[in-house]
Amino acid sequence: MLWLHYFIIVSLLIAVSAKYISPSLFWIPAFFGLAYPFLFLINLFFVFYWLVQFKSAITFGLIAFFISLPGAFKYVQISFPSKTEAKQLKVTSYNSMLFDLYNWSKNKETRNKILSNLSEISPDILCLQEFYTSEEKGDYNNIDTLRSLLNTPYYHTEFTSTLRGFDHWGVATFSKYPIINQGKIIFKTRSNNICIYSDIVINKDTVRVYNLHLQSISFSKGDSKFLEDVISEKNAEDEVEKSKSILRRLKRAFTKRTKQVEMVVAHMKTCKYKIILCGDFNDTAASYTYQQLSKKLNDAFVEKGVGFGRTYAGKWPQFRIDYILYDKTLKCLNYKRSDETHTDHYPITAYFEK
Repeated sequence: MLWLHYFIIVSLLIAVSAKYISPSLFWIPAFFGLAYPFLFLINLFFVFYWLVQFKSAITFGLIAFFISLPGAFKYVQISFPSKTEAKQLKVTSYNSMLFDLYNWSKNKETRNKILSNLSEISPDILCLQEFYTSEEKGDYNNIDTLRSLLNTPYYHTEFTSTLRGFDHWGVATFSKYPIINQGKIIFKTRSNNICIYSDIVINKDTVRVYNLHLQSISFSKGDSKFLEDVISEKNAEDEVEKSKSILRRLKRAFTKRTKQVEMVVAHMKTCKYKIILCGDFNDTAASYTYQQLSKKLNDAFVEKGVGFGRTYAGKWPQFRIDYILYDKTLKCLNYKRSDETHTDHYPITAYFEK
């Protein structure tokens, strides 16, 4: 038990260091970073185990606990919303999964439910990742639909893929306030990932809203089934080969995200406006990705979130991978995650003082 605890302690410390080490330089700590919550809890179990037995072995466990404790608050929060005011800015970020274009949910009403959910939230600014719209298919002209439904006349879309000249895939930002300037950051990777920025005038003050979708792991169906079998303790076939495939995909995603993040961080340094950064990072709060993007920004969940901040609705990983980060000169009044979702992500909303 002692040596097992030592192994957990070392693994936990590596996980803590993962956010400071670029996966492009050394990618192994990033794997430990994914396991951070589990390693933290196991170490905590050992601390209680040695405490009950009055063993001195508790010492190293306690040291590791206090070193890793700050990171735990990125996953679980107990906070209280500020007193809401009539004048507040509501910003929502959501991976819309193409509005269930390919009927993954096996429910033809999914798109209408997604739209209904967004209507209930009624954001002032809406950032969508995995956005789809069609100029030909009336039912799927999502630009016109959202502008009308949410009363957001201003919008900024950028597409990473277009077929037949009228079917578009990309990201989109909708706003009730004027967008006076817009642009995009094209990642130097072969993927459908992109970052856009929109300068929005709110009460004579200009805020730059970044909307980004970073590199996903892109598990194959076989990989996903293997993980499901492992989680459900079923006998998985070709365990060695499947494990290698998953590790390769994770490594590739880590390194690609690193390059994408570096481009976004470099661009944000040139910004003269207050920043709100929304998006699907496809990475956890223990990652290099999160550390770099949140260096000079506050995290709406950390400041005003409550409970376990899971935003991914799929089976794995069940962590927070969607974020709303904001300039430290802004005041966040509240943060909410929708209780329901009709995609593999939950919508998240931050409320700011105007």
